[in-house]
Amino acid sequence: MPIRPAVPGRHYKPATVRFYFDADVLGLAHQIAGLRPDATYPGDPGGVVMKRLRPPCPVTTTAVKDRVWIPQVTALGWLIITRDRQIQDHPSEIAAVRDSGARMVALSGTDARGTFDQLEVFMSRWRSIEACLTEPGPFIYTATRTTFRKVRLGV
Repeated sequence: MPIRPAVPGRHYKPATVRFYFDADVLGLAHQIAGLRPDATYPGDPGGVVMKRLRPPCPVTTTAVKDRVWIPQVTALGWLIITRDRQIQDHPSEIAAVRDSGARMVALSGTDARGTFDQLEVFMSRWRSIEACLTEPGPFIYTATRTTFRKVRLGV
């Protein structure tokens, strides 16, 4: 179901956004946001999905730095979906997650190269990803088609 612009004068139920897809998975973001009113991504103009009106994303461009958008979407209570083959090797991103109390799932490994592969990982791990919505942050999980494991955030 595609995202449609709101029709002036028509009343829609508001969407509650729960998932934020990082610029690293923009192709996946467009697919999921077209199907679910609770998903957004940088530059998302908002629109109507399943008779729910999703507002525009406050992260208006893919050029926003991690240190800016991670705390911003965390403050909104959104679960972050990103792609990072070796997230455990990026101390600045881990620090941004830890310091802001973010909740993040990183699609990882060779399983998550292109959009279709990312979709396969996302759907294979869907129940684990959705369960993260009730878990308090900070945390990072890495997801592949066959694994879902927590990354050590350090001190």
